Amino acid sequence: MSQSLVKNLVHLVYSTKHREPWIPKEHRDALFAYQAGIFKEWESPALVIGGVEDHVHALFCLSKNHPLKKIVEEVKKGSSKWMKSDGPCIAQFSWQAGYAGFSVSQSIVDAVQRYIEGQEGHHQKMSFQDELRALFKRHEIEFDERYVWD
Repeated sequence: MSQSLVKNLVHLVYSTKHREPWIPKEHRDALFAYQAGIFKEWESPALVIGGVEDHVHALFCLSKNHPLKKIVEEVKKGSSKWMKSDGPCIAQFSWQAGYAGFSVSQSIVDAVQRYIEGQEGHHQKMSFQDELRALFKRHEIEFDERYVWD
């Protein structure tokens, strides 16, 4: 092949430090729009971003030119700065150090988008920890509870 054609869809999940409720409802749309701009800047356009007061889900198309780790670093770094200064001005705001990333098949993109868009309702029934455990199980990711919830 004379050119590289790639489509890697990723469902990314990351939380606030210690799952503090630092993402007020009235600022979520602006935060998600700001994060979408960062994804786009890094050639990794977001299909949907959603979440609740203590964590974010993003479905995006990972750039063929940048590693996942760098995209996550830039989104978290840039949006943390925004939350401290231009957004709701929460001086102590920070993201948890880690993240969870899951590959997504094109055939289930619509279902994952609906899942992300329905986060508010979803978390009336299930905690973030139980949600993440279920995602780990579904994607067959082994994890150690001692290191997931910092």
